[in-house]
Amino acid sequence: MDEKFYIEVTCQQKNHGDARVCGDVFISRRIKEEGRIIVVLSDGMGHGIKANILGTLTATLAVNFTQEHKSVQKIAEIIMGTLPVDSVKHMNYSTFTIVEIDVEGEVTILEYENPKTIVFRGIRLHELEWNCIILEGEKHAGKEVLTAKYRPRKEDRIVFCTDGVTQSGLGSEKYPMGLGISNLENFVIEIIQDEHDISAVKLASKVINKANMNDNFHPLDDISCGVIYFREPRKLMICTGPPQNREQDPLFCSIFKKFQGQKIICGATTSDMVAREWSEKIHDTIVMFDPDLPPVSHMNGVDLITEGILTLSKVSEMLKSYNKNYNLGKGPADEIIRMILECDEIHFLVGTSINVAHQDPTLPVELELRRTVVHRIARTLEEIFLKEVSMTFY
Repeated sequence: MDEKFYIEVTCQQKNHGDARVCGDVFISRRIKEEGRIIVVLSDGMGHGIKANILGTLTATLAVNFTQEHKSVQKIAEIIMGTLPVDSVKHMNYSTFTIVEIDVEGEVTILEYENPKTIVFRGIRLHELEWNCIILEGEKHAGKEVLTAKYRPRKEDRIVFCTDGVTQSGLGSEKYPMGLGISNLENFVIEIIQDEHDISAVKLASKVINKANMNDNFHPLDDISCGVIYFREPRKLMICTGPPQNREQDPLFCSIFKKFQGQKIICGATTSDMVAREWSEKIHDTIVMFDPDLPPVSHMNGVDLITEGILTLSKVSEMLKSYNKNYNLGKGPADEIIRMILECDEIHFLVGTSINVAHQDPTLPVELELRRTVVHRIARTLEEIFLKEVSMTFY
């Protein structure tokens, strides 16, 4: 890859009408050992449970076969050969967009009957060279799949969606033929002009809100928008636990101080050590926003100080159940998750000194040692949130 940049990936969704399940399915997968990212957005025919099942089948097949390095033509033939076909309309029950980013940074897009994937280079459109693959085989002979390859630059954005976006407002005075691709392109350009560093999450949310508004806040179809943003990484370091050997305290605290990014300390003993080594004072607060956890503290040079193992354990549990409908509160664990989600590279600086308070057999069974909890959080951040995570132990 010619440039060093972080790849932010998101998909925001709004269900059809009052449906409890979205018929569009988004799956993302980072293959860390190969330096690859695969994202798939599938639109099952109709809406609700049936559409979701078909969309899930399509997206799962797409991710798995793309991961196996199969050709784009082979992937398309396998997916469309597996999916059932409507006996009346003679249409596949699902459409899809696949975006793969390889270790060299090259992007490959494979698209079947979803709205055209758009690439923005800063505030300008970047036109792709599309190739049409005409499929063979008994079930899908003659059907067309579009594919394109391109090499991204920093500040590029890839925007892809389902037709719930482009057909929003269909029949209205403003958009009698629906929002359409051209209006979507202009809308995204206006957003980027107003906020040049807007995150992928915020941009996708604005597109979803626009489509929802076009449908008078009662979507006529499932609405999904995915955004991939190539940008400068935002970094966060979480420091927890003093080193096993006290002689390493100065080095440990020096690494933490020199880190270029946001900083969190989890643990009273850890914060006392850092304050001592930095010659700073800790300022405690008394307002409790979470009845399960002590209030946060503050210190110059650190963005947030919380209690240690209990807070990290709660962060781990909350991350497991986090989804697009999750409302974060003001508690210490909520604040940590909010900061994590806003950053791209998460670095854990972990001391392995045993805290005697956690050897008490009367403490809850689920209370785990610091190293184990950090590993669990790291795994969730890598696999579910596609964060780049590193861990250093002392």
